[in-house]
Amino acid sequence: MSSVLYETPGPRAKVRNRISNVVVVVVLLGALAWLIHRMYVHGQFEGRLWRQFEYKAIQKELLHGLLNTLKAAGLAAVLALLFGAVFAAARISDHKWVRTPATLIVELFRAVPLLILMFYFYFGNIQFNLGLGPFWAVVFGLTLYNGSVLAEIFRAGIAAVPKGQREAAYALGLRKNQVVRLVLLPQAISAMLPAIVSQLVVLLKDTALGFIITYGELLYVAKQMGGRLGYGFPYIPTYIVTAVIYIGLCSLLSLLARYLEGRSRRRRKITGAPPPLPLTNDPGQGAPI
Repeated sequence: MSSVLYETPGPRAKVRNRISNVVVVVVLLGALAWLIHRMYVHGQFEGRLWRQFEYKAIQKELLHGLLNTLKAAGLAAVLALLFGAVFAAARISDHKWVRTPATLIVELFRAVPLLILMFYFYFGNIQFNLGLGPFWAVVFGLTLYNGSVLAEIFRAGIAAVPKGQREAAYALGLRKNQVVRLVLLPQAISAMLPAIVSQLVVLLKDTALGFIITYGELLYVAKQMGGRLGYGFPYIPTYIVTAVIYIGLCSLLSLLARYLEGRSRRRRKITGAPPPLPLTNDPGQGAPI
């Protein structure tokens, strides 16, 4: 009865689920073994294809591409969070002349593919001589697209707080900015955190599109390294190493999100703060200020 989406499985269902899990794991392991075998047959594990990674010059190239990726992702993340916060606040405004343009802007940049936004800034710079290099084309494209998505995450997180919370806060005489800042955001931020970090992971991976406009990020460097005849065109080994780096970066972001979420939960247990700590219409109950 504690489950909402499906009934609690019985003994037979549990056995079937275990069997299904085992079958899926076996199939996945078989597919992985087949892939490794095919790579071995085609010589993708030969020493000459992997030897380049032993040289410091190659390692410095990878490090330089990684730093460019982190630089673009870091700046774009900060700008996207600011963009999302501003337009989320505009979308929940009581003034229609503020809310309507903000909605149009958010929906516009959510609908336009990210690569087109990068093309717009990159080729616009070439045509009109705006002084923007590939780096800024990547950053502005990531900011507009991911900022629009984050604006919806912020708005949805605030809207997900029970309506009684905001009504009780208004009954206590708080203004709207106080209601949002002191009542709604503290309760919504824990719910929004996984989605925010997930979108930042997407932002980090989307920096790889910068190689199309010649931005020297990690994938661009990997593409150049894979095309070297002296090492037998080691595209697959190079892309495997690049994928491992991306997986490590995304895993670190996920661990950070879990740490922040756990810290937030521990703080609520210590302080006795919400959620859930519903406000009431009784002024004697106080407000979470």
